Amino acid sequence: MAVESTDLIDRRSVAKMVVGFAVAAVFVYFLGRVVGWSEILAALGRADPRWVVVGCLATCGYLLAWTKTWQVVLDAGGIRVGYRRLVPTYLAATFANYTTPFGQAGGEPFIAYVLAADTDASYEESLASVSTADLMNLLPFFTFAGFGLAALAVTGTVPPGARSILAGLAAIAIGVPGLVYAAWRRRDLVTRLLMGVVGPVAARIDRIETAAVRARIDGFYDHVARIADEPRDLVVGLVFSYLGWACFAAPLYFAGLALGFTISPLLVVFLVPASSLAGAVPTPGGLGAVSTALVALLVALTPMGAGSAAAVALLYRAMSYVFALLVAGPTALYVTARV
Repeated sequence: MAVESTDLIDRRSVAKMVVGFAVAAVFVYFLGRVVGWSEILAALGRADPRWVVVGCLATCGYLLAWTKTWQVVLDAGGIRVGYRRLVPTYLAATFANYTTPFGQAGGEPFIAYVLAADTDASYEESLASVSTADLMNLLPFFTFAGFGLAALAVTGTVPPGARSILAGLAAIAIGVPGLVYAAWRRRDLVTRLLMGVVGPVAARIDRIETAAVRARIDGFYDHVARIADEPRDLVVGLVFSYLGWACFAAPLYFAGLALGFTISPLLVVFLVPASSLAGAVPTPGGLGAVSTALVALLVALTPMGAGSAAAVALLYRAMSYVFALLVAGPTALYVTARV
């Protein structure tokens, strides 16, 4: 079907990206200044490259697993896309998410446009499928976070300084699923709220029609309901979601091994979602902020000193975030040219 043309990478997007990375660079620089760059670099210089390679392979694993989750959900919604064709599309979405502040909000519309251009699906169908798959990929986040919280509570290893982080993680683990469920159950309320925002704008801008916006909202909800009617496909998608999250967390464990530290797997499944809370800051992929949060948690919950913790955190982010960008960047250019 025809999809309205748009600039996928415009000057404004590039400007936001540059500013975001500049802010992130400041975060990383001051982290090194506080901890000590000489100590961090000395520790990184001793890293075992074999574990670094294994960590990068784990990153490839989560990218491929979450692509499969996407394919399963798209198939449940009646959108047929081959797995090999979908891999570069998912990598392009990952690049969009990882390079823009609050990236998920920009990545989903971008990739919904690509899917609508590549298939017979409408934009609403594509956006509903992508949103559903992304929500499924968040479920392991809450499961791992809850499991890690329970393990820390049982072992009694929660220091006072980390309790605020635990409280924030618990609030998100409960609040986000609750909001999603409420938005699904109260479709009428969500529609009224959105139309209340769109109405005044449509009155001033001729190109926006309230009837068309309402039709898109209804189409989005109808397609999500269609996906939900395929529970077997959703179970398969969840299996790949959990597999992807295991691969997403694994580079932290391998970063520790590369630098001569063994981080308990139970602690890893807590540290990864806990540090990801810092991803809410307006930097690409939470760059800088996630590393800083992870350093604080490692120092609080392990015998590591600040220098070693910073080296582990930066190596983990290099394997799980920077390496993913290096893989996904060229693919994003290819997908953009393809549509």
